[in-house]
Amino acid sequence: MIFLHNTLTGKREKFKPIRGKRVGFYTCGPTAYDYAHIGNLRTYIFEDILKRTLLLNNFSVRHVMNITDVDDKTIKKSLEENKPLKVLTSRYAKAFKEDLKKLNIVRPDKFAPATLYIKEIISAIKKLIEKKFAYQKGSSVYFRIKKFSGYGQLSRIRQRDLKTGATVDVDEYDKDNPADFVLWKARTEKDGNNFWKSPWGNGRPGWHIECSVIAAKELGQPFDIHAGGVDLIFPHHENEIARAEAVSGKRFVNYWLHGEHLLVDGQKMAKSLNNFLTLRDLEERGFSSLVYRYFVMQAHYRSKLNFTWQALSAAQNALKKIWVAARDLPVPRGKCGELEKRFGAAIDDDLNMPEALAVLWELLKSNYPKPAVAASLLRFDKVLGLDISRYLSRKLKLPKRVSDILKKRDKARRANDWTTADNLRKKLARMGYEVEDTPEGCRVVKSTFAT
Repeated sequence: MIFLHNTLTGKREKFKPIRGKRVGFYTCGPTAYDYAHIGNLRTYIFEDILKRTLLLNNFSVRHVMNITDVDDKTIKKSLEENKPLKVLTSRYAKAFKEDLKKLNIVRPDKFAPATLYIKEIISAIKKLIEKKFAYQKGSSVYFRIKKFSGYGQLSRIRQRDLKTGATVDVDEYDKDNPADFVLWKARTEKDGNNFWKSPWGNGRPGWHIECSVIAAKELGQPFDIHAGGVDLIFPHHENEIARAEAVSGKRFVNYWLHGEHLLVDGQKMAKSLNNFLTLRDLEERGFSSLVYRYFVMQAHYRSKLNFTWQALSAAQNALKKIWVAARDLPVPRGKCGELEKRFGAAIDDDLNMPEALAVLWELLKSNYPKPAVAASLLRFDKVLGLDISRYLSRKLKLPKRVSDILKKRDKARRANDWTTADNLRKKLARMGYEVEDTPEGCRVVKSTFAT
């Protein structure tokens, strides 16, 4: 039985899918104009934990993620680089998918670029105009907030607190912007050739209508879960609800889940503060992507998390211990029933990953038979996604060049030449092999922490 904190109600609720064991799951994907930063990636990791938890509970999950491949940012970047919009967005969409793979994030069943849904978006706008929820101004079309009485149900923002009587004709919003939002944005000179024909003139869709149309088309309405970062609650997700429910007259989504911000040294991430970090920045400092995954799981998804290099180093050391412990375990067999029950209770309690990790460490230190520990560890990793199976009960075959260095190091140690031995250990570490000296002799562990 899974319990989730629903942003829509502000309460922890028992999860009850609409269609039995089938779950419709939508997540807001990247805006494909730059690499995803590690704050974005924290959200995708939280969503992956949610999906893995559903799968472990024997639900089938239909997961759809949009890719924003047309908006102000993508168009501006394409013109700055003198590249066609599709070339630019395809490049960054590909880089994003590579990040997901590195982080062991299970791929969505469908990536949905917004530009493939122009026909459906135009159809939805026509219906909104017919129902008086939208109006045309020039070649743009706007959603009339005052017409939709349910506005503010997700964000708890009251209509009277909005700046009414004005419109917004840009894609980048914040809470101080006026109320009505753009559904179809008229083409301007700065858009170049990036436009589509519509009954209202040449232009392109607004950001908010893209996600709501894609989700409704691919998952139906209502569907079960919509997830994203807290920064999207208002106005993006609020506007998605207004657009979708105004057209259909039905609830859009039953459960809304939102992940909290990642801070860097206590500050919000921003390029102007020179603390804007991508997965590539972490890798250049010698950190595996899975180290970042472990780091993120140490905090609850609804709590702010402060990133520091020291904290990431501590996560690296912890993950290395898990992998080393896994290598010492025999062939998996049986289970550690009580600890598996507690692990399941933790993840089913609104994805309580700090508690789940505590149970993991208790498992590794327990007196359960080693084959049972190995089996339970594998089951835990179905949610953790830490690549534990790669290290469990695997015989390490060393390349000849590694074996040759180990022989030289062993010879240096026997001669008490500790400087040479230490230098050779560092060389092996750079090659991706950790050397441990035990009373039984030298032990080598394949690492992903190579620099």
